[in-house]
Amino acid sequence: MALTEDGAAARPVAAKREWGRALRALRRLLADNEDTAQVFEIMRALNGRANVRAYHRLLATPGGGRLAYERAELGRRLTDQAWLDSLPEGSVGAAYRAFVRSERLSAEGLAEVSRQRLAQIEEQHPYAWFGRRTRDAHDIWHVLTGYGRDPLGEACLVAFSYAQTKGLGWALIALGASWRVRGGRHPFQRAILQGYLRGRRAKWLMGEDYEALLREPLESARRRLGLSAPSIYDAIPPEARGPASAA
Repeated sequence: MALTEDGAAARPVAAKREWGRALRALRRLLADNEDTAQVFEIMRALNGRANVRAYHRLLATPGGGRLAYERAELGRRLTDQAWLDSLPEGSVGAAYRAFVRSERLSAEGLAEVSRQRLAQIEEQHPYAWFGRRTRDAHDIWHVLTGYGRDPLGEACLVAFSYAQTKGLGWALIALGASWRVRGGRHPFQRAILQGYLRGRRAKWLMGEDYEALLREPLESARRRLGLSAPSIYDAIPPEARGPASAA
C-alpha cells in the first residue's frame, strides 16, 4: 500500500495520462461548451497527482492544517441560502450570491456533473475532500477574477485555473479554446493568455479560507490576492465573447 508524505494510506492516483481520452473529450467540449461533463473527463484523464500535490501544499500554508483538519464542505455552505443571504453587501459572498442567482447556478448542480465522471470525488478521504473544495470554488473564482460565464470568460478562467492548479487538463482546455478563437477580430487569444498570467501572479487561491473570504469586501479581497482587472477581456464587447464570434 502506498503512503502519502504524512504516512497516511493513499488512494490510488493514476500516473499514466490518457491523452486519447482527453482529446476526444476536448473535441466534444469544443463542439458544445455547455457539456460540462467533458471538463471532468479531461481532468480525470490528465490531472494525475496535481490534486495530491496541492493538498500537501495546503498543509504547508499558514492555517492550511486547520482547514484540512476541519474538512468543512464548501458546497454545503454555498447551497445554504439563508447563510448566503446573511453575507454583507459589497462582500465577495454578496457578489457570488448575485452571480449564481442571475445565472441560475448552484454548487450542487456542478457537483452532480462531477459525480458522473469522478466516482471517487465523494469518498471520505482528504484528497477527495480537497477535490470537492476546488470544484465548489469554481464560481467564487469567476467572481474574484471578473470573468463571466460566456465562452471567452470560461476560457480565460480555465487558463487562470491551470496557472493556479498545475493540472494539465486545464492547460489542454485552454489551448483548445485558444485554437478555436484564432484569427478573430478581437484579441481573444491575448485575453486567454492574460488569464494564465493573472493566475501566475495572484496569490494561491486554493489555500484560502473560503468562509472568511466570502465575508471580505470584494475589492479589498482582490487587492490582497493580487488580482488585477482582466483588462483585455473587459475591452472585448460582451456580444463578441460568445460562440458565434469565436467560431
